[in-house]
Amino acid sequence: MVIVWALNGMGLKEFFKSAWVTFKLARKPNRREFLLALRITLIGVAAIGAITFIIRFVAIAIQGA
Repeated sequence: MVIVWALNGMGLKEFFKSAWVTFKLARKPNRREFLLALRITLIGVAAIGAITFIIRFVAIAIQGA
């Protein structure tokens, strides 16, 4: 992480200051926002799993195992 801070020109003090400002602006999501984020996350995980399954299925079919 030190490398990332150096690349951004941001020292440790500036990083924590920026993080604190972001933390103060953050708020707890309401139920609707939370369920939407959960739904999007689960759809993404399912999509990645389905793509992985298809790739492995095709690879096994090509190998003839």
